[in-house]
Amino acid sequence: MKASYENIESKRGTTSFVAYHSIVHYFDFKWHYHPEYELTLITKGEGKRLVGDSYKNFAEGDLVLLGSGLPHTWVSEPKARKRTSAVVIQFSEAFIASFLQHSEFANIAKMLRSSSTGLYFPKIAALESIKKIMKLPDEEGVSRVTSLLTILHQMAQQQSVPLASEFFTSAKGKENEVRINRVCRYIQQHSAEEITLEKAASLVHLSSSAFCKFFKRVTGKTFSDYVNDIRIGNACYLLTESDKTINEIAFETGFESLTYFNRVFRRKKDTTPGHYRKSIRQQ
Repeated sequence: MKASYENIESKRGTTSFVAYHSIVHYFDFKWHYHPEYELTLITKGEGKRLVGDSYKNFAEGDLVLLGSGLPHTWVSEPKARKRTSAVVIQFSEAFIASFLQHSEFANIAKMLRSSSTGLYFPKIAALESIKKIMKLPDEEGVSRVTSLLTILHQMAQQQSVPLASEFFTSAKGKENEVRINRVCRYIQQHSAEEITLEKAASLVHLSSSAFCKFFKRVTGKTFSDYVNDIRIGNACYLLTESDKTINEIAFETGFESLTYFNRVFRRKKDTTPGHYRKSIRQQ
């Protein structure tokens, strides 16, 4: 899955950074990267969020800060028949560097360094920032810049959750990037099928033993654990969005048996598929 380059600079025009409302029928799969930092707030819609090797559900209020060069995409189902929307803010390292040289911005600098793996901010903790982010695209002049700095300052005070493994970014700009993206793309597209280690290794012309070392070094996970992450993510979507039985979901997402599916699900989510579905429906 080779990420495409997005030219943010051409969108900036005469402003110091990019900020806009994105309103579409659904988020299409667009695996891409850019050198700018990106702050994305989902204002409507739900689906899957891919950031590096992180594969998670997203919903309204999803707030993520992405570091420079980190591949990412948000995906929603075209058949959902619901409009999806987001506020997207993108700013360059050159723009923010002029502020980070001052000690007052030390916390922001620390947060931006951590964003190399992507940072997720829980909605409850980031409510004040969310309100300001939604207004930012409509602001003009100096207040536009000060509002962004205020938002970053508020976010730097909040706890965040890293998304991609720290090992994922080590592949950036090297031959390894092409290799790991090819494998991840294959897993994404064929997760419901039988995926063998030998097949995955053949995609990047490595022996099985060499591939295992390569995959672990780049992603920080074993091949089988990564495949299970994708499958459990898909299972969570079906548990939430469909009335299919747990047995049907287990086999539809690629697990060889219901017993194995239940064991992996409990290990990944610290609950059973049945309790997960019940808790989502109660909410």
